Amino acid sequence: MSLFAWLRPPGPSLNPAQQLAVQRLQDPAPLGDCSLRQQRWVVLDLETTGLNVNRDLLLSIGAVVIEDGAIDLSQQFECTLRRSGHKPGPSVLLHGLGPGAIAAGCEPADGLLDFMEFLGDSPVLAFHAPFDQRMLGRALKDCVGYRLQHTFIDVAELAPLLNPQTVLREASLDDWVGHFGLQADERHNASADAYVTAQLALILLSQARRLGLDSPALLMERLNQWRRRQRMPSL
Repeated sequence: MSLFAWLRPPGPSLNPAQQLAVQRLQDPAPLGDCSLRQQRWVVLDLETTGLNVNRDLLLSIGAVVIEDGAIDLSQQFECTLRRSGHKPGPSVLLHGLGPGAIAAGCEPADGLLDFMEFLGDSPVLAFHAPFDQRMLGRALKDCVGYRLQHTFIDVAELAPLLNPQTVLREASLDDWVGHFGLQADERHNASADAYVTAQLALILLSQARRLGLDSPALLMERLNQWRRRQRMPSL
């Protein structure tokens, strides 16, 4: 055995069914030239023990699907992950996931693999997507030894890109929901937040089509241009 093999930390221990599930996961599809309406989008929201992407834990996953220009209520995902020894912190006041809910959750590897099967090869939409991407990616690596490579698009960036005339001081999800007059009867629940994010995303995708950005590839190209402009120092 090589020295590097000795130094390499052991991977997660998976049972045969979990190993087979990992092997069956689809590779992400590249963003293509199909219309935005034809693209299957998975809108994701996570609840976590906190905001530290290197230390905090993923507690629950909520997701809905946008397809054919609408939220497909027949395609929804929700699960809470069991976290042994987890002690509730201040974040429980937001997401409401107390010890009972966490103890009744599913095995983390099973929940994560179920979500990845639900995700398939689709791109992900999320509000503050880099946080969700890093938290989900770390959980997948730690629990199932899987490297997340799917495309994540940040709805928090799409909104100002497509609405440059709108000035919001904090530009939170609640701010954009209020700006467009959307209803958010419940918040800080992964499934509820995914649903309201999907409502906002539908408006933004419609705006993108009207601007001629009618493919995932074109939308991402424009978003990357916008990001570069945001990083340029103001004169």
